[in-house]
Parts: sequence; C-alpha cells; structure tokens
Amino acid sequence: MIKCLIIDDELNARDLLEGLLDNFFPNKFEIVAKCDNVDAAIEAISMYNPAIIFLDVNMPEKNGFEIFKELRNINFEVIFTTAFSDFALDAFKYNAFDYLLKPISPIELISTIKKLEDKINKNNQQKNLLLLLENIDFQGNVFNKIALPIETGFKLVKTNTILYCQADGNYCKVFCLDGSVILLSKTLKFMEDVLPKLLFKRIHKSYLVNFNYVTEFNKVNDLSVELVNNIILPVAHRKKDELINALFTINL
Repeated sequence: MIKCLIIDDELNARDLLEGLLDNFFPNKFEIVAKCDNVDAAIEAISMYNPAIIFLDVNMPEKNGFEIFKELRNINFEVIFTTAFSDFALDAFKYNAFDYLLKPISPIELISTIKKLEDKINKNNQQKNLLLLLENIDFQGNVFNKIALPIETGFKLVKTNTILYCQADGNYCKVFCLDGSVILLSKTLKFMEDVLPKLLFKRIHKSYLVNFNYVTEFNKVNDLSVELVNNIILPVAHRKKDELINALFTINL
C-alpha cells in the first residue's frame, strides 16, 4: 500500500478525502495520519515518511507552502487541495505533482491518481533499469570502483555507472547513470588513461563515451551517437572510421 498523509485544517475536508480514497482505491492507500496544521504535518512526515501528501493551501497561521520552507528534503509527491484556483500557479512553483480544486470531484481525483500511478510505475522501471545497468558484468570482468579526485578529496564511483566524460578546459565533467555530474580538476586525457579502454572510447576532442550505453550511431549530416536516456553527443569526423570499427568489434 502507498503511504499518504492528508493535511487540511477542516475536519470535513479530511474525512471526505479519506472516504473518496477508500471508496475508489480500496487497499491501495494507507493513510498514515491526518493533520490540521503545518507543524503537525512536519512531525508526521518525519515520523511516517509518506510517499504522497494531500496538502491544503489556505490554512490559518501557516499556509501549505510553509512546509517546503521548513523541510530540507522533499522525497514525496505533493497533491495540493484548494478552493482557490489562483493558488495553482504557486503550487507548481513548488514542483507539486498536481492540484485538486475543492470540493474535490471524484472524477478529478481518479484522473490525478491515475497520472500518479503512471509516474510511479515509470520511476520504478527506470530504477530497475539503472540497477541492472550498474550490475552488468562486462564480458565476465567486473571493473571495480575508481577514485575520482575532487576538490575535497576523492569520490569513489563504480566504473560501470559512468555514462560519459566531457572536457571543460583543464577540468573534466563525469556524467553518471543516476543523473549526477562530478567535476574533476583533471583533464579528459586523465580519464581516458585511467578508464578501461575496452569500453571507454574517445569520440571527440571533448567527449569520452562508455560504449556499453551507446544505442545509436548517426553518420548522416552531423555525426553523432545516442546514449541511453536520449543523450546525443557529437562525433568528430576524424573519429568516424575508428568509431565504426569499434562498434563492430566490441561485443556490447
């Protein structure tokens, strides 16, 4: 069951939303708490770690937006509930998943939950894919972590989680599968020397690519490669033949 939290200063509104969720989505949501103010909601979020919060905007003392000013980590989806459509724009400034106008329509609630389920399923599929890719055994050889020199010391990264590296003057940016970017005070040549040459190929003066994540090579007009996550990088013309040869000789 998906843990959710209802935050609304009106008792009737809290009970109505709980009833709608129970009626239309039986055994899908666990309502871990119902709060009537922001301070109580912050405590409940810390205690129960909900996946979704239904948050009223217009409440006395502190409105719903105050939660985002007091919490450091927002690791839940937010569905705003409000009687005032003017709050909608502000809601999306806080990366709300959606908002429902009061009185809440069952049809609108069902539509919102359906979109939420689609997003959760998509995120789960992506997490499973990343987990699979992180644990790939490249041709029977498991490459260990590499120590990347950063400003404060070293960052240990699994070699097979690196998508590509990009030159940035005397620095180098390392782009990882999880979307993180690591800035190194080293050149791209340094990364080319320390990464496994079987898998990492220089395709351009500015790019070093993990061939395990190349999904397409475009040799029409401007040369380019496409990586997982729809990342497109340029290929230098002088690297064309070398790249084609590598594509046909590496057992991806």
